[in-house]
Amino acid sequence: MNDDVRNIVLGVVAAGISATLGWLARTYLWRRRLRRKQAFFGLPEHSESLLVVNRDAGSPDLAVHRHDVFALLELAALIKDCGAGAEVVTQDAARQGFGERTEFCVGGPGSNRRMAAHLQAMLPGVRVNTDREPGPDRLAFQIGGEHYRMESGVTEYVLLARLTAGSRRGGRPVFLFCGQRAINNQAATRYLVRNHERLARKHGNASFVLLLKVINSQAYGPDVVELVEDVTRAAQAPLPAATIVTAT
Repeated sequence: MNDDVRNIVLGVVAAGISATLGWLARTYLWRRRLRRKQAFFGLPEHSESLLVVNRDAGSPDLAVHRHDVFALLELAALIKDCGAGAEVVTQDAARQGFGERTEFCVGGPGSNRRMAAHLQAMLPGVRVNTDREPGPDRLAFQIGGEHYRMESGVTEYVLLARLTAGSRRGGRPVFLFCGQRAINNQAATRYLVRNHERLARKHGNASFVLLLKVINSQAYGPDVVELVEDVTRAAQAPLPAATIVTAT
């Protein structure tokens, strides 16, 4: 074998080794990211999760608002990426505790009884005005001592929460998407899908409650979202009776 042939063979072998090492490194990084994603969402491979859908508060029928359907589709894609499955149930048919399966609960307490139960049990510092009469405080949030009014189509708010089942080891998380309007629920799911890696780095697998602001949804839909504040501490602390001014 002359020098030219030997150099060609060595080049091919080196290229093969380099490609193999590159593939192994990419596979390792992909698997590590997947494991972190599965841990954050509580969705190990082949596990089951629960998608709790509300009803359209503006419809006399037991219908689901189209933006809530879009939110469920985004969550379903995320669950599939984790290698898990999902069961979709309506808010009045979800009759189980939390922690057995990861749960994604969509909709405000006025249209979702399950959401109302979660807020009462796990976020006593949150009140949502569910009075249907027109007025400046309709659908307003109260979190601790702060109030957040909705200006429909211009400035709207949504709570995005990841809550764990107390101190129980191995308990799966509950994710809440509690918006003042259905489009805000979709905005929160999209925010979670886009930012879950950053949220996992910041919060780990602990509970958190974020208040998000949806900007000009009448023009931009669910795409323009700002983080207002991490309200975990205020949301989990009971409200003093004297500060409760909104209807629930």
